Amino acid sequence: MKLTAKIALALGLVATLTACGSNSKTEEKPAEATKTETAEKAETKDDKGPIKIGVVGEYNEVLEEVIKRYEEGTGDKVELVKFADYNQPNEALLAGDIDLNAYQHYKFLDEFNADRGSDLVSIGDTMLAPIALFSNKVKSLDDLEEGARIAIPNDPSNGSRALFLLQDAGLIKVEGEPGEIVGLDKIKENPKNLEIIEMDASQTSRSLDDVDAAAVNDTFALDAGLDRKTIIYEENPKSDSVKQYINIIAARKEDENNERYKEFVKYYQTDETKADYERITKGSWIPAW
Repeated sequence: MKLTAKIALALGLVATLTACGSNSKTEEKPAEATKTETAEKAETKDDKGPIKIGVVGEYNEVLEEVIKRYEEGTGDKVELVKFADYNQPNEALLAGDIDLNAYQHYKFLDEFNADRGSDLVSIGDTMLAPIALFSNKVKSLDDLEEGARIAIPNDPSNGSRALFLLQDAGLIKVEGEPGEIVGLDKIKENPKNLEIIEMDASQTSRSLDDVDAAAVNDTFALDAGLDRKTIIYEENPKSDSVKQYINIIAARKEDENNERYKEFVKYYQTDETKADYERITKGSWIPAW
């Protein structure tokens, strides 16, 4: 082959390869655009995943009814994540494992934030669940004998609340004001020499066969199926000191104005939910919004 022919052939191959490369790049652009467009279209409410709400205990029928109405009305999904004790749902919320939680009152949240240096916030009030003194052994406060054994929660918030409950019942006198954090060392008068036993809030309802009375949070009383007829004293919901015990739906600070979560709160704060309180808890829960 002559030199000029070889040069012509080489130039033709270069032109062909260049053209192929150019065509390949042209084809990639629409493919990339299509991929981006598909991703944008896929960013629908369902693709965000369900709203994960942390709760404590098994008694969540009222919340489950709210979830049904919310899902039917919005097409969005909600998943309940159940925890065994009171500290876990806030830790899970901080970690981003759940989106909201619905199990605690303002006082408990304030104490948790102070202890952890966190800034979890309430995005909606739910109800007031008065703490009560239950007994399987006596019918009234007067029947409690000298040295009777009383179980109370051991966390600062609910333990303090239980001690002020005993004070309101006339059983002890406590140094401090309702709402303050107090411990057994703040009991200044105990005329019946009651033996006050601290334990996890989830266990007080289970201790009723071993103690003379127990201060039980309403959630655990409902979980345990306790008969309200066995209450010998109950918190007064009209007391100003009780307002801090209104239960809430909590979120991370950055999600305070999340429209999706605010919509769920609207579905909670309805007359239908008030009716559920009456039907399911027999009036034990008091609407707080």
